Amino acid sequence: MTDQTPGVHSEVGTLRKVIVHRPELSFHRLTPRNMNDLLFDDILWVEQAQAEHDAFVEVMRERGVEVFHHQRLLAEALDTGVEVKRHAIEQTVTHLTVGPALVDVVRDTLSGWSGEKLATHLIGGLTKEEFGVADLEEHSLVAASANPREFILPPLPNSLYQRDPAAWLYGGVSLNPMFYHARLLETINQSIVHHHHPMFAGVDFPYWYPYAGEDERFNEESYGMAAMEGGDMMPIGNGTVVIGMSERTNARTIEHIAVSMFAAGAAERIIAVHVPKSRSYMHLDTVFTFLDVDKATAYPPFLESAATCSLRPGDKQGSLEVRRDASFAVALREALGLTRLEIIPTGGDDHQMTREQWDSGNNFFALSPGVVIGYHKNVFTNRKLREHGVEVLEIEGFELGKGRGGARCMTCPIARDAI
Repeated sequence: MTDQTPGVHSEVGTLRKVIVHRPELSFHRLTPRNMNDLLFDDILWVEQAQAEHDAFVEVMRERGVEVFHHQRLLAEALDTGVEVKRHAIEQTVTHLTVGPALVDVVRDTLSGWSGEKLATHLIGGLTKEEFGVADLEEHSLVAASANPREFILPPLPNSLYQRDPAAWLYGGVSLNPMFYHARLLETINQSIVHHHHPMFAGVDFPYWYPYAGEDERFNEESYGMAAMEGGDMMPIGNGTVVIGMSERTNARTIEHIAVSMFAAGAAERIIAVHVPKSRSYMHLDTVFTFLDVDKATAYPPFLESAATCSLRPGDKQGSLEVRRDASFAVALREALGLTRLEIIPTGGDDHQMTREQWDSGNNFFALSPGVVIGYHKNVFTNRKLREHGVEVLEIEGFELGKGRGGARCMTCPIARDAI
């Protein structure tokens, strides 16, 4: 991998480049009335969340990581040409999002906006009042029935968690079909960035999902039964990808990724591990993350019941060979060629262990082998990691953690070394 070539070739190799998203307009629009629909457990003190996020970014930059902000990338991609902007607007402004009567007028108006203004509202949301839609009430039920502060385009506060809509697996990327309706539009924004931003536009790389040549629409009509999110996806190295079968990622979509990567020779094995479907678990990386080449952390109740299957290429093109593994730990050791994988459990007694898992106590993000970022508040787990030789760089997450995500959740690595 050259310095200019995107690709994520492990979970713990030296991190070179990463995309994050600083809390913005959408968080000011998170209220007690809509927070459940937007998948948050509480509203955020936005200015504090921004300060916490800025400190998080600074820790990465101090360690030599090049950090890109998602909203800035989206604005720059939108400004690369009229056709790019038109494509983005047509993907976002549909009869499903604004209603059929408003499609044309909303598209026409947004097409005249700058990339910066459009990116602000594609992520932050657009209200009837901001759009000035009052004069359209005679022609649109959506316009007539909404109060001035009703959203024509919804806010996307979960953009904070850049891990999920796009996931780099070795030399290619998956633009993920998100499970919840509230997050569908995030993938469109990531698609615009990956297809049209100058950082990616001149580079030849495969898309593991959707397949090359398929229509790049991300909505209820094109998803079908597909569901996959980046918090479940881990390119652990040595030609292996671990994917959690969780609340938000299903087996049929894992098969799509496997077939796509096997056909390109980009992976030799996919380890699919069962993650109980619950709000506290959500994704694989809320209960398990790598810390070093031969060290990981896990929430013990998950590990005790983590049934796994390994997928390998079948004897015919597009076919798979599926076999059950003895255990998750054994499958990981085999895949990485390790004689020993040290799995460090969440810290504290049973009660504290459960509290820290809930507060992203297993959601660490490696900057290099044995150097990870995690929330300061998980004191028992952080102490235990340090006792096992892991350097833990602590960040504050009192506000950032209210959407149930930690350091790994908030990052989309786009360049990371192999191990």
